[in-house]
Amino acid sequence: MSVEISALQVKQLRDRTGMPFGDCKAALVATGGDMEKAVEQLRKTHKDAVVKRAGRETAEGRIGVYIDDANQVGGIIEVRCESAPVAKGEQFVQLANDLARQVALKEATSPEELLAQPLVDDPSRTVQDRISEVVGLIRENMKPARMARLTGLLGSYVHHDGTVGVLLQVEALRPDAKADPQLLRDVCMHITARNPLAALREHVPQEQIDKEKEIAQAQIAADPKNQGKPANILQRIAEGKMKTWFEDNVLVDQPFVKDDSKSVGELLRAAGFKLVRFVRYKVGELS
Repeated sequence: MSVEISALQVKQLRDRTGMPFGDCKAALVATGGDMEKAVEQLRKTHKDAVVKRAGRETAEGRIGVYIDDANQVGGIIEVRCESAPVAKGEQFVQLANDLARQVALKEATSPEELLAQPLVDDPSRTVQDRISEVVGLIRENMKPARMARLTGLLGSYVHHDGTVGVLLQVEALRPDAKADPQLLRDVCMHITARNPLAALREHVPQEQIDKEKEIAQAQIAADPKNQGKPANILQRIAEGKMKTWFEDNVLVDQPFVKDDSKSVGELLRAAGFKLVRFVRYKVGELS
């Protein structure tokens, strides 16, 4: 039984892969309309297929970040609202920053837990009271969507429009290494721009690595130039494809945006640090 493929499905696949209409429709037909399987099939047969991240929803809001350098603790939070003008307003910006500080200092692990906590600066009121105060002034719904807390040597960056924010953790490789706020900010700006899948190779699920290896092998087999090449040469080509994939998707391997002669990992090591983890939030992005 054939599956009816809509023009909208084909457009969505084209948006994600950059492939022609006919190829996208054929991939959807072949996979019974399964979007993810169709993406995988196109990547196997078209080495130029560019996959963009899925999983977005429309929302307005702002990312707030707070770091307490003395206690080496930081928080990042996404706060949602209804309209773009409110998201850029002074009161909402201050609210997002206050909530990030609350996350850092009081270790909230969920929006529900956060809302019930006494305020850091005024324990007679809760976080929900603080949000309700701003809601009462602006007459627009607001809520925390997600949050994270990191400890250690930290850096941060929030894009000028507040829609993307990063909290970064590094570890000193030598006792005399001092945190360089500008260096860590630059790495956070890199994360904002490049949106890496993971901080380190070991953070990438093995299932995903295995799938990428399978795709690399399929691409090699589909390329006529590889016909008749010995197994050891094909193996080197496959390893090269995986190296390129890691450089595209893993922060420590990515060429640094301000100087692509070195990777982010090399940049940090030269300064006496190694990468530990990062949190990157974009407003409206699904967790």
